[in-house]
Amino acid sequence: MSTSRYDRALKWMLGIAGFFLILLVVSLLRPTEREPWQRIGDGPRVGVVEIEGIILDGERVIRQLDQFSRRKDIEAILVRIDSPGGTVAASQEIYAKVRKVAQEGSKPVIASLGTVAASGGYYIAVAADTIVSSPGSTTGSIGVVLDYPVAAGLLDKIGLQMEVIKSGALKDAGSPFRPPTESDRRSFQRVIDDLHAQFTEVVAAERDLPLKRVQELATGEVFTGRQALDLELVDVLGGFEEALSLAAALTGSTKRPVIVRPVEQRRISILEFLLGDGSRLTWFPQLLPQYLMR
Repeated sequence: MSTSRYDRALKWMLGIAGFFLILLVVSLLRPTEREPWQRIGDGPRVGVVEIEGIILDGERVIRQLDQFSRRKDIEAILVRIDSPGGTVAASQEIYAKVRKVAQEGSKPVIASLGTVAASGGYYIAVAADTIVSSPGSTTGSIGVVLDYPVAAGLLDKIGLQMEVIKSGALKDAGSPFRPPTESDRRSFQRVIDDLHAQFTEVVAAERDLPLKRVQELATGEVFTGRQALDLELVDVLGGFEEALSLAAALTGSTKRPVIVRPVEQRRISILEFLLGDGSRLTWFPQLLPQYLMR
């Protein structure tokens, strides 16, 4: 390589490195945006926690619920859910926190279902004191699913083999590098059955419905908000405004409520800056099959 070509290549490399260095510095210095108060009335202050998209991690939502539960100026909490579900553990963590706040009894907790609040989204909703759903919301989908790719056939075609040394027959169950065995399937099905049982038991207890009836509904089928009302899976038909008014009314006030959104001052990483809030969860491939409420 000539000296001039070497110099040009070096300049390009330094330029690219400098660009990413600037992004890194910006991501470290830039805090997440504060969400301002949105005043629409002079009545009770209602803290609004939003759950949107696939539920992969409950940390942010739990932190916000905890913040509102401790604040004396917040008189009610509204959990706005617009999610098709997500991982079982994250959905259960958020459900447990919503239930704890609701059981404390000092502040009413309302779940407002958006366009979709199904599976893990519905699991969270049942922990609230009251569930408000638009007639056209999509909800239900009570069930658990496990899926993962199997690339064994592709690897055979390209002549690639994976050597696995394991401590037990099921240690690499779910590996994409080999076809599943009957033992794998039985093991996965046992886990799915137990998680499904947990889901139906929670719905039956929280909605005060016979377990057998919930089991009949828990086929993974989705329902409209109006169908869910007839099935006693939700309490009231209405949108965000109706849920907000109900939250205010449950405080004993007849005045229009004030919406209070969480204040977040967390610094974000370079991956979150470039790829969004879920980057730390989706950037690297999962090593184990994921059990999902979706």
